[in-house]
Amino acid sequence: MGVYYQGLDDASRARLGYALAVAEPGEPAREVVLRNGGRVRVRAIRPDDAPRLVALFDRLGRDTVYQRFFTAKKRLPPDWARRLATVDYGRRLALVAEHDAGDGPELVGVARWDPTDDPATAEVAVVVEDRWQNQGLGTALLADLLRTAGARGISRFRAWVLADNARMLRLLARVAEVRERHTRRGVTELLLTRRDAGGPGGPAAGA
Repeated sequence: MGVYYQGLDDASRARLGYALAVAEPGEPAREVVLRNGGRVRVRAIRPDDAPRLVALFDRLGRDTVYQRFFTAKKRLPPDWARRLATVDYGRRLALVAEHDAGDGPELVGVARWDPTDDPATAEVAVVVEDRWQNQGLGTALLADLLRTAGARGISRFRAWVLADNARMLRLLARVAEVRERHTRRGVTELLLTRRDAGGPGGPAAGA
């Protein structure tokens, strides 16, 4: 990872070290304290998360599924879950939020980026389980995701959001700078850049 640090001051090295660590398999998870005092761990996704992705999808409300996938899917196929859980941690990455559910860890949120034709631009998406919404988890996941992308040279982000999904549009505008915004046939396309939010840590805020 040494090449990432060339030419950086100490504060930038610290931020970059965090961004790289949270997004590498096997690295310790970052604990996030939510607005209601609840705690979750944010870490990089692993291939063995595929069954937990299926279980998370099964707990999502109908509106949440439609807003994330633009279709009323009833179930996440296991082969699709395996593909979503298998990333290269460079060009494709997902971060998950998990908590202890008594019988093992349970995923409650996912943020991911996927490559586009432009190496400096990635497509981003976030989903949070309904009962964990409005506690700052989406904000924490998206902010961490954009930091890890920046550590890998990704400076621009595209997102496609249903035009009536006001909560997600507010989240994106709060965490990132909106450079372009176009709405067509009920879908809003945004071009985003990351805000300079400083270092990690502290309680999550916002949505």
